[in-house]
Amino acid sequence: MTENLQSLCLANWNMEMKLDPAKDDLPLMANTRHMLVKHYVLDLDVDFKSQVIEGTIVLFFEPGSRCKKGGSAGEEACLSQSYETCKIRASEPCHSPVTNVSARSSKTEYNDFAVCAKGEKDTSDKNGNHSNGEQASGISSSKNCYDIENHGSEDFLLVLDCCDLSVLKVEEVDVAAVPGIEKFTRSAKLTDAEELRNLRNQIVHELVTLPADHWREQLYYYTRCSQAPGCGELLFSTGPWSLMIRKAEVQAPRDFPHAIRIWYKTKPEGRSVTWTTDQSSRLIEGSCGHGAYPCRFQNPAASSQLVIPHRVFAPWCLKDRCAEILLELIPRCLLAAHGTLGTHPFSRLDVLIVPSNFSSLGMASPHIIFLSQSVLTGGSQLCGTRLCHEIAHAWFGLAIGARDWTEEWISEGFATYLEDVFWAVAQQQLPHDEAREQQELKALLRWRRLRDEVQNSEEELQVLRPNKERTGELSESGTCIIKHGLNAEKIFMQVHYLKGYFLLQSLAKRIGEATYFEFLRKFVQKFHGQLILSQDFLYMLLENIPEQKGYALSVENIIQAWLDTSGIPKPLLEECQTWDQCRLVQQVNDEVTKWIQVNQRARKRSKRKQRQDEVAFQKLLPDQLVLLLESLLEEKTLCLRTLQRLEKTYHLDEQDAEVRHRWYELVVKHKYTRRYGDIEKFLKEDQAMGVYLYGELMVNEDAKQQELAYKCFAATQKQMDVSSAKVVAEMLF
Repeated sequence: MTENLQSLCLANWNMEMKLDPAKDDLPLMANTRHMLVKHYVLDLDVDFKSQVIEGTIVLFFEPGSRCKKGGSAGEEACLSQSYETCKIRASEPCHSPVTNVSARSSKTEYNDFAVCAKGEKDTSDKNGNHSNGEQASGISSSKNCYDIENHGSEDFLLVLDCCDLSVLKVEEVDVAAVPGIEKFTRSAKLTDAEELRNLRNQIVHELVTLPADHWREQLYYYTRCSQAPGCGELLFSTGPWSLMIRKAEVQAPRDFPHAIRIWYKTKPEGRSVTWTTDQSSRLIEGSCGHGAYPCRFQNPAASSQLVIPHRVFAPWCLKDRCAEILLELIPRCLLAAHGTLGTHPFSRLDVLIVPSNFSSLGMASPHIIFLSQSVLTGGSQLCGTRLCHEIAHAWFGLAIGARDWTEEWISEGFATYLEDVFWAVAQQQLPHDEAREQQELKALLRWRRLRDEVQNSEEELQVLRPNKERTGELSESGTCIIKHGLNAEKIFMQVHYLKGYFLLQSLAKRIGEATYFEFLRKFVQKFHGQLILSQDFLYMLLENIPEQKGYALSVENIIQAWLDTSGIPKPLLEECQTWDQCRLVQQVNDEVTKWIQVNQRARKRSKRKQRQDEVAFQKLLPDQLVLLLESLLEEKTLCLRTLQRLEKTYHLDEQDAEVRHRWYELVVKHKYTRRYGDIEKFLKEDQAMGVYLYGELMVNEDAKQQELAYKCFAATQKQMDVSSAKVVAEMLF
């Protein structure tokens, strides 16, 4: 191994050994420059009683970019991380092949080269691999332990990202055994083991490089190959963040098996899967720049499909509410999205209403959107805007992704900006002036939220491009870290949503909305199916509007002002003054004045004179109610009669979760004990919204409020999202 590669292995070892999971940065250890996963097939069983998902994943590989350069230099580079990594971490178990491992069997047998570290007897490793009692009984003594220091020191080491999984076995897949696979081979003559190995790799190469119009055939053979038998187990080792695999005497990625099967199971306490009880108490079942795959953007029929087929899945107890609100909103929001960005990236959409312990209001994946049941309360606005946000992720976040995972604004900033654009159209063609007023009101609310977050968070977490000039860079092997990726607090921050939104809004105003949306359609057409950096978007934008180029609107200026700097961007400080003049905001200001006056009179009036003031209050939109309640939170005191009248005037117990959250902040601040039961219900049923109410309950140092916080946390902690539970625990304890 060259000195450079030895340094690389040592660096990766240091990353795993020194990393504290409680700290910020999440490591991505996979050596993607040497091997890339081109396709995978899962075969899993779910045991609801033990809360374990168990089975296999078959991975199909192609050598990465560093292994396609050719020449002697390229050959040497392709040796990459060797099993020397295992040598320097000899304190960790190294797993040799085992026999008769079944993901669906509780018993596992081992051969003499069992699971152990050199020079000691070991019954389990810290990741739970082969760790149960029956398995431990099969582990050999130290004299039979595989000597990782003396065997295969130059073997190629495949590194895969892996955390919180118990890996049971890794094996090569005999794709050559699949009937009909001969069509992917160039020669039928097999004289030795090396030629057979080359044949298997040739089959996988031909399969993964099939042209896009052969996608049905490709999918068929992927499935058949994934069901092929194994043809030899592979050595593997695990670290806190990775799975390392090697095959003896294979020294280059091109010779490493291109199809492998990994037998594994999840852990009930793992951080990636949260288990909860179903609420119904039962189970309810031009040319493209990307790689070849069946692309809807090149399909004329898809481009004219304004509304894609859609379904909703929900517990029976929410069925009527979904039929009343959600099913009516989906086609309107899909139509608005198509009118703005064009072809839907995916052919269908399922919407799944998730249990109350889901940690956010929504999440998008290909073909499916997960929505919190919290969006179904109140009117249609919260549900509609959140649905628009997740639909926008089909383009920004899924069809187009961030090449550097720290640039979350590329996904969340766009989705937040487009949420308003889609919703303005989805509201039955809302007149332009009214849509603009609602967007200005929303901008003011987001400005207030951003200002608060900037004042109450670490500066490091406020930067949209934390890697700055190193954004998008990988190590020699393809490893990297996600800056602050393990910081539980960051999950609840919205800086990347909000600053990204304000940047895009600022650009749209500067360029003009018509020109801006025309550009967005061009951008999506060019970059769908690809991973991008911030520069890709900004350079293409300024190239399409050369009249805007110059010092005031340059890529360097935008990056410096908006992406690489903490705090409030200077251009935003100048713009925020205009939103107070919005008609909808002025209406709220007038209502706040009325309520302050009502409160002052109520405090002065004696108990004998509880005559209600003849004050006419205007009907307010949900966002106006949020602003009203936030403004009243700034008042030092509100008397009991004012709170009661406020609740009755706006029917606050029937409003959406955003409004009720602000209302319960008022309840906590002014110790309105009659509504503590509502807070308890909110913290249990609206966990996507209620995390920071725990902090409000603790800050007053009121015994009843703190007792309420402890009670609610005790009732929900076991089913709560891991990051949510950690943040709440820090507030309470």
